[in-house]
Amino acid sequence: MSITSMEDLKNKQAEVKKNLDGYTCRVLVCSGTGCIASGAQKIYEEMSRLCEGIEGVAVEMQKDVPHVGIVKTGCQGLCELGPLMRIEPYDYQYVHVQVDDCREIVEKTVICGLPVERLFYRHNDEACPHPSDIPFLNQQTRIVLENCGKIDAESIDEYISVGGFSAMAKAFFEMTPQGVIDEISKSGLRGRGGAGFPAGKKWSQVARQPEKVRYVVCNGDEGDPGAFMDGSVMEGDPYKMIEGMVIAAYAVGAEDGYIYVRAEYPLSVQRLRMAIEQAESYGLLGDNILGSGINFHLHINRGAGAFVCGEGSALTASIEGNRGMPRVKPPRTVEQGLWGKPTVLNNVETYANVPKIILQGADWFHTIGTEGSPGTKTFSLTGSIENTGLIEVPMGTSLRHIIYDIGGGLKSGAAFKGVQIGGPSGGCLIDDQIDHPLDFDSVKKLDAIMGSGGLVVMDENTCMVEVARFFMSFTQRESCGKCVPCREGTKRMLEILERIVAGKGELSDLDELEELANMVQSMALCGLGKSAPLPVISTLKRFRDEYVEHIVDKKCRAKVCTALRQFHINPEFCIGCGKCAKNCPTGAISGKIKHPHVINNDVCIKCGSCKDNCNFDAIYVEA
Repeated sequence: MSITSMEDLKNKQAEVKKNLDGYTCRVLVCSGTGCIASGAQKIYEEMSRLCEGIEGVAVEMQKDVPHVGIVKTGCQGLCELGPLMRIEPYDYQYVHVQVDDCREIVEKTVICGLPVERLFYRHNDEACPHPSDIPFLNQQTRIVLENCGKIDAESIDEYISVGGFSAMAKAFFEMTPQGVIDEISKSGLRGRGGAGFPAGKKWSQVARQPEKVRYVVCNGDEGDPGAFMDGSVMEGDPYKMIEGMVIAAYAVGAEDGYIYVRAEYPLSVQRLRMAIEQAESYGLLGDNILGSGINFHLHINRGAGAFVCGEGSALTASIEGNRGMPRVKPPRTVEQGLWGKPTVLNNVETYANVPKIILQGADWFHTIGTEGSPGTKTFSLTGSIENTGLIEVPMGTSLRHIIYDIGGGLKSGAAFKGVQIGGPSGGCLIDDQIDHPLDFDSVKKLDAIMGSGGLVVMDENTCMVEVARFFMSFTQRESCGKCVPCREGTKRMLEILERIVAGKGELSDLDELEELANMVQSMALCGLGKSAPLPVISTLKRFRDEYVEHIVDKKCRAKVCTALRQFHINPEFCIGCGKCAKNCPTGAISGKIKHPHVINNDVCIKCGSCKDNCNFDAIYVEA
């Protein structure tokens, strides 16, 4: 069926909604990457198999035969508790679902409408039957993730049923291209990829270029360790992002668009391809969309896993078939981007905000977030925290609220130490900063960047010197090598950090680290290079005493740095069984059978094999 007018779209919305309302029960199986890794596909298949024969089971139970829909949704948010399942219309949220649970779910919930209480999330030992009962979910404000976990991620009909493509129709038939740009500008929407550049300003700059061949590009190359926000949107609601790109294309007069997706997101690529094919078959992409005379064709490019291709000019070079390397600016992407033509380049989350702004207006968008950063922000919450997963909160929300009220606090009641924000190009925020609002301008004042939205929470058992070394290792390895400050500066910084964690550092190294960091930050060619030293700058500023301990005292208070650990045997607990000595690869342990043993730390290589093999907790680590 081809949808050739706004009337056709409204009729399709009514038709699909009527079909969905006909279900007695809908089983929503989370099929985001995290839940699939936990076995969600097997659960989906088992539920489908059981529901194929549900008529016989219902008759046998003397119950009415339900009309059941088994649906693959996008991420439902509680990633650590997967596989996840929601049951409509009862609005039950099940966690840690296993294949063996499926028959009970069918017999009790699908047929009888009764809950399987043991599968409920528990908060303070109380069952939380519904998503609205779960603190992790009920304190979010979902705009971008509004449909994720609620609709079939592989069905354009379900997106249409919740008002999908209404914003596109409104833009085409009720607004001029300039009117769309004005509304986005008035909304204050800023690019969610990290830089926070005003989207409306970027679109306006492209629209006024004398060159009439223009492109719209989506940056789905989410390369930050611990970040999975854009991937979850592409997996769970690809249609919203696509609709935002079509609106952007209408606003700037582009007829071709490209989605650049990292190769490590095969599910995102699969669902994007499916979404594009479905939209084309309905006439919502391609030539003469909705009979409006507007043309827009969408293409997918897969990246090869290079972190630097998240930078705009490197990304466009990669699409063109060239090596992904940043170039000197100006000219900027809005002037000479893809194939030298004016290009709108925004990330997945930015485009996914556009349909709601067009439908509800810029003034509505300003009611959420802060004055300088309106709207919401998605974050991936990972690290030493009780509830890891995907969240969306208003801009300006404090870290304290995110970590303790939404995330449930740190695991095992450990003390909070810091949170890495903005990925390897971001910075570390500490306890006295967690009440600051999280928005583009406030975070920048704290020597960090919002980045794409990765939050890695760290507790007291984290070594901040090792954190800096880890992120510097990542950025140095991912440097494209084009400019000397980044290529050589990050390498020298990494060498110094490796010396320090190996117990071979000197106090003069700290001054050299700061000097190199400032040099790279001020002289690197691209934004990624300029932000590469931020983890070192922020940890040096806030945890300098740990650096000094590593150098002067040869001590790692978190007992993380292997070279600075010393293994000892407590003679009160050691029974002289000799198991530790047998498993020591260097013969560093000596002693008589049935007598306490000792470890020669001059020979010990700190592998920990002795501690792993001791059945009496006689071996301990001293930093």
